[in-house]
Amino acid sequence: MTETRRTDLSAFLRSRRERITPEMVDLAPGPRRRTPGLRREEVAQLAGVGVTWYTWLEQGRPINASGQVLDAISRTLRLDPAERQHLYRLAGQPGGAVVADSAQVTPEMRGILDQLGEMPAVISNSRCDVLAWNSAYGALFPEITGAPEGERNTLWQTLLCPSWTAELVNRDQELARAVAIFRGAYSRHTDDPSWQDFARRLVRESAEFARLWARQDVAEPGPRLKSYEHRVEGRMSFSTTSFECSQAPETRMIVYTPADRRCREVMTRLVTEGQGRQ
Repeated sequence: MTETRRTDLSAFLRSRRERITPEMVDLAPGPRRRTPGLRREEVAQLAGVGVTWYTWLEQGRPINASGQVLDAISRTLRLDPAERQHLYRLAGQPGGAVVADSAQVTPEMRGILDQLGEMPAVISNSRCDVLAWNSAYGALFPEITGAPEGERNTLWQTLLCPSWTAELVNRDQELARAVAIFRGAYSRHTDDPSWQDFARRLVRESAEFARLWARQDVAEPGPRLKSYEHRVEGRMSFSTTSFECSQAPETRMIVYTPADRRCREVMTRLVTEGQGRQ
């Protein structure tokens, strides 16, 4: 396990420990408790591991943890499935193996994008880089598709683009989830200098990202209902569905299905107008 991975493991364990109160695990709070959440010795006791060993693990010392021990710690800290997988990745255990990203977009994948008509669709990798899109996606999110290649990234644009044609409704909630999903992907690439550099750039350029990144939250991608406030067209809602692309590991196609008839009609008009300007 590298020093970078041990540092991330240390921060993650500490953040999860601090959110568990003694009452949640049937422990008396006791007097003069200076530590938020559980103490290290309490986690060790509940997980059935040595206090010194757990302390070293949380301090990021170079020790190995078995899957059985990680399971016990996961149960004690009440980790959800995404957090448990994140813990395994950071600890270098099977189930969290590093899978290389790929920017490969095949002609077949591009063909599917083009066949989706008024349904915005994009192909991106796990770092949120936008690799390919159809005309509907470009009409809805021109700031993303028109950005320089190094900044054609949905997380970067959401954090640092001052204004979008279609502003995300419930931005704070959706952004927190997006950062948590990025954290989960980052654990598979924590030793990759390009990922490290990208995370550092986000922390440096966005105080909002730095705050959310420090929370150590983890999530996995999944279907969502997303709403946007379009400058001209008003409120537009979409169901988003993600499809993994087997030809390119950690690359997925995300399709935005209009949630109602009006949204479909607006997207048809936006695509037609965009094609007319070409």
